[in-house]
Amino acid sequence: MEDKRRRARVQGAWAGPVRSSGASYAAPVSQCSGIDNLPASIGQTKRSREQPVTKLQFVFKEPAEVTRRIPELRVIDKAGVYDISTSAAGVSRLHLFPSFIDPKEADWMFEHLQKEIPWSQKTNFRQDGFYQEPRLTAWYGELPYTYSRSTMQPNPHWHPLLTMLKNRIEEVTGYIFNSLLCNLYRNDKDSIDWHSDSEPSLGKSPVIASLSFGDTRTFQMRKRPGHEEHGDYTYVERVHIPLDHGTLLMMEGATQEDWQHRVPKEYHTREARINLTFRTVFPEHSGIWQ
Repeated sequence: MEDKRRRARVQGAWAGPVRSSGASYAAPVSQCSGIDNLPASIGQTKRSREQPVTKLQFVFKEPAEVTRRIPELRVIDKAGVYDISTSAAGVSRLHLFPSFIDPKEADWMFEHLQKEIPWSQKTNFRQDGFYQEPRLTAWYGELPYTYSRSTMQPNPHWHPLLTMLKNRIEEVTGYIFNSLLCNLYRNDKDSIDWHSDSEPSLGKSPVIASLSFGDTRTFQMRKRPGHEEHGDYTYVERVHIPLDHGTLLMMEGATQEDWQHRVPKEYHTREARINLTFRTVFPEHSGIWQ
């Protein structure tokens, strides 16, 4: 009898709650036949733990829009011939002759040119009115020269030193010139703004011989932007050339058509500088430059 009671107590420990309809029995988890007998939520958790974890991988993709870079500035300060661009107009070529004039000889020439050239300040015209050029000039040749909507009358009586320099340049370069624009930059505030020597009187593809005396100034050049740039110079090629005492720079080919140049103001002390630009001017016939 005691054994039966003991067995009843043990079996009762496994018995479920008694309901009105009768007792129910819940088997322990350890006695379940398999995972499929578990509730759906438990089974899904089990399976998800058994699945391999997917590792995130970084894949580089080129940006849809490439960042546009400003071309690196090019500095030309050594003797030589430089083709700086090629276009439908032709090759733009520079020829640099440092120390074309010996320094001691250049000192003597600078002193005489500064004192003996009949320097004057030219008045130009622009949209906002008249203004005086921030430098002094003189024009030599047989024909007048017009730029910035004002005309310089020629001085046919060349200074002997200017004639000697013209002959020396022609002998070395093989070009012939009949006119000369002299520029005197008195200090660091004198300058010339962006322009091209492309006046009709200079003909097609003019050759300009630029000879410098005195303090060094940086001759800056920038390429004309294409039509698609709508006049924006942000991404154009640029060239800087320090023009020292006695240096000759030749600009040839399509340089005046495809490039602009300037000598900007500076903000540290500069002494006087003289620049002689030899060129060829053609006569005008019936309003058309030949």
